[in-house]
Amino acid sequence: MLEAANVRKKFGGLVAVDGVDFDIQRGEIVGLIGPNGAGKTTLFNTITGVLDPEEGTEITFNGEDLLALDTHEIARSGLLRTFQIVRVFGEMTVLENAVTGALFGSGESISQEKAERRGREALAFVGLEDKAETEAANLPIAQQKQLELARTVASDPDLVLLDEIASGLTPGEIETLSNTIRRLRDDRNISVFWIEHIMDAIMGTADRIIVLKNGRKIAEGTPEEIRANEAVTEAYLGADES
Repeated sequence: MLEAANVRKKFGGLVAVDGVDFDIQRGEIVGLIGPNGAGKTTLFNTITGVLDPEEGTEITFNGEDLLALDTHEIARSGLLRTFQIVRVFGEMTVLENAVTGALFGSGESISQEKAERRGREALAFVGLEDKAETEAANLPIAQQKQLELARTVASDPDLVLLDEIASGLTPGEIETLSNTIRRLRDDRNISVFWIEHIMDAIMGTADRIIVLKNGRKIAEGTPEEIRANEAVTEAYLGADES
């Protein structure tokens, strides 16, 4: 559903993403790992239209050229994301945040009533239904991350890009999150492309993993294949994962 070829992004003389090719199939959970500065978030920003890539880059989603679309058009095509630094509407309630996703996060025009129904369903999906009337800024970070995911779910996407959504969570919260990500695919038919530094979470959840180092793809395969890859061990898995 998502295909990319020769993705390149430079910042002055620094090549942050250097000729990366990949694809995401419908129904997959694909992990994206690599050391700090490997180009992971830059790749996400390029896919979602936040950054313009270099000439020669090709990115399509469900056969549509993403490079011809603005960021909001990419979102409404069914490709949404969360952010490394959580972004909720702090002065709005938890439910209002989720309803915002339903109303504005897709290309579908729906009524306020239907949007509220979708918002409540999304909150129940991530376990926040009892926080619906709480001001979002008053949630702890773990629940704000759940809310950002709920807002995405309420938009009914085909593919969601998750950027380090497990960072800062306790082991119990990470296990709950991993189960939720599996349910995105299994229960909601939402494919997932997931950047993560917490190896236990991503190795136990992803079907396939892509590894970046210095902006280049150095490996791709199942979690078992990635664990056994010496280049990956040297570049990332053997390093400090904090």
